[in-house]
Amino acid sequence: MNTKNLQLEQLDRKLKGFNTAAKITPPPTGWIKAVRTSLGMTMLQLGDKLSITKQSVREIEKREKEGNVTLKTLKDTANALDMRLVYGLVPKDGTLNDLIDRKARELAIRIVSRTSNTMKLEDQENSKERLKMAIEERTAIIKNEMPKTLWD
Repeated sequence: MNTKNLQLEQLDRKLKGFNTAAKITPPPTGWIKAVRTSLGMTMLQLGDKLSITKQSVREIEKREKEGNVTLKTLKDTANALDMRLVYGLVPKDGTLNDLIDRKARELAIRIVSRTSNTMKLEDQENSKERLKMAIEERTAIIKNEMPKTLWD
C-alpha cells in the first residue's frame, strides 16, 4: 500500500467519528446560548469567566448564531463553560475515497467526452459500451495518479 492510500485510510478513520455529529442540527439560538441558559448561567457570569462584558457575550452569541464567530472565540467560550470545542470536516460523499472516486469519474467523463466528440465529428463514433469502458479505465488511471487537476 502506498503512502498516499495509507494517509487517506488513516484520515478517513479519524473523520468517521464525526459522521454522527454532522447529523446533529445546532440549536436555533446557537450552542453557546443554549448551553449557557441550560446551565442557568447569566451573560454576566460567562462574561466574567471570559473577562469581557455582558454585551460582548451577547455579541459572541449573535455571531455564533449567524455563523460569523471565530474558532478561537468558540474554543475560549467552550473552555469558560467547562467544555471543549470539537470540530472536524466530514466528506459529503461519506469517505475521502468516495470523494476521490466521484471527482475522478467526473474528470474521466470530461476527458472521454472530449475525445468522443472529436471522433464523432470524424465519423468514428464509439459504442456506448466502449465509452463506458473508457470512462472506467480513465477513472482508474486518474485515481492512481491523483493529478492536481482533479480539484479544478
